[in-house]
Amino acid sequence: MPLSLAAAEYGQGPPVLVLHGLFGSGRNWASIAQKLAPTYRVFTLDLRNHGASPWAETMGYAEMADDVRAFIAERGLGRVAVIGHSMGGKTAMVLALRHGDLVERLVVVDVAPAANPPTLLAYVRAMQDVDLSRVTRRADADAPLAVAVPDPAVRAFLLQNLLIDGGHASWRLNLAAIDRAMGGLTGFPELPPGSACAGATLFVAGARSDYVRPEHEPTIMRLFPQARIEHIAEAGHWVHAEQPGAFLGRVAPFLADLTAPPAATA
Repeated sequence: MPLSLAAAEYGQGPPVLVLHGLFGSGRNWASIAQKLAPTYRVFTLDLRNHGASPWAETMGYAEMADDVRAFIAERGLGRVAVIGHSMGGKTAMVLALRHGDLVERLVVVDVAPAANPPTLLAYVRAMQDVDLSRVTRRADADAPLAVAVPDPAVRAFLLQNLLIDGGHASWRLNLAAIDRAMGGLTGFPELPPGSACAGATLFVAGARSDYVRPEHEPTIMRLFPQARIEHIAEAGHWVHAEQPGAFLGRVAPFLADLTAPPAATA
């Protein structure tokens, strides 16, 4: 059964859904959502096992796409634009490929319909290994993570998921489920022969990232024949956070002709 996802809502206008990446949450996209809010009704979702959304034992891309489909139905949104980063981008692609009637515009941020290096599994294991009984502040968890996650910026991103309440520390993430699902999350699901999304699609990649490579382009164009692939200079995997102005400069014109939702009738 699909899960009922938590979301924050911004603005009014044609609906735009934003799907975060692994270890993230909708709040990572708040600043982008606020920039789009004068023109669009933006929902930043928390995917299952992340943020304030419910936990589940499994989290394949078909399941996560069904969660998003259920969200669209619950809110009565009709056709939507979807922006998805990394894991959220794969979820958005599966949604568009399986339920193309719901997706009017698709923006895929720094990920391809292909396998990614399994480096993130080390992050999951490192977070699971932190002895939370000894954690009373984020600095207590930072040091144990440093061996597996040497980049301070990445550690700070992961530690956004650490909750400390009344002296008790816990992870906002369902790390056990993510660990079990990691093989599927780093890959891309098999699709029925002939699967394709005919809708307008924009792939926005970081020029310093290797998540979208030239060898991925034939698969991208086969699955998304109307796709355009653009690279943002001076950006790595977190394109929207590293170069927000350039990111919005590509995305906003792409969304500009979205269909407005029908007016409510008395």
